[in-house]
Amino acid sequence: METGWIRWLRERVPPHPNVPLGLGDDAAVVALPGGGQAVVTTDMLMDGIDFRLDEINPKQAGYKALAVNLSDIAAMAAQPVALFVSVALPRQGSRALAESLFDGMIPLVHQFDLALAGGDTNSWDGPLVVNITLLGTVGPHGLLTRSGALPGDRIVVTGRFGGSILGRHLDVHPRVTEALQLAGSYRLNAGIDVSDGLSRDLDHVVSESGCGAVVDLDRVPIHPDAIQWAVQSGGPSTPLDHALGDGEDFELILAVPQEDADRMLADQPLSIPLTDIGEFIAKPGLWHYTPDRSLKPLPRTGYEH
Repeated sequence: METGWIRWLRERVPPHPNVPLGLGDDAAVVALPGGGQAVVTTDMLMDGIDFRLDEINPKQAGYKALAVNLSDIAAMAAQPVALFVSVALPRQGSRALAESLFDGMIPLVHQFDLALAGGDTNSWDGPLVVNITLLGTVGPHGLLTRSGALPGDRIVVTGRFGGSILGRHLDVHPRVTEALQLAGSYRLNAGIDVSDGLSRDLDHVVSESGCGAVVDLDRVPIHPDAIQWAVQSGGPSTPLDHALGDGEDFELILAVPQEDADRMLADQPLSIPLTDIGEFIAKPGLWHYTPDRSLKPLPRTGYEH
């Protein structure tokens, strides 16, 4: 599991003075000689795991590969600057596939004024593998991490959750602009983007922050896709189950002090809804309210790397 692997690495690789923020967050921060800091994230996507080229256009795969990296930058309230793209291409039709992949990335390159700074290409007998390394700068209002949530902070989320498999897992809208806007207008203590599932990514925040969280399940904003997928899949999972565990929504979970959360929710400054779904608490773990408002453990559902 990814969390266990990170723990193993932390035990064997000591912190480095040139990396003020390293393993365990959505991106790393690297101190640059002469001053300044770079925000760096990297993500690898594979045919058969993150998309299926026998079902989608390669342009969609290219778009998603860059969009998920931008979502990691958004989680840090950072400003993306440049990208490096490395691909392992199947030997058959590699040139056409590469061109289609990059055609999918170019709209996001223009949208966020990114520099395509380099990368690497290779071909092999396996499936398509795309790895993007994205560089950014610390936003004007500081860096958002997973480790800053405090007891009493409200759990505020953007957008709605669940059912991304019906198409939104490919049509990702990285919340870069939204994160910078919120960080410029309100105090934000912690943040993460929802790639693995709402409950599992919230658990990442409480684990790194050394606190707990209690979710009011009645407030979780459920996407219409979650309702459709619950019916279409024919399984026992409810729309709420899908909202908590499907993942690849690429919305934001934010830890917001009460006063700022009140203003944020009253203002609703974004084109997407902001919802308060609970509170960070001192008691470790992930919890939800029962009908009598007592606490019950909330299962950590979602994708485990």
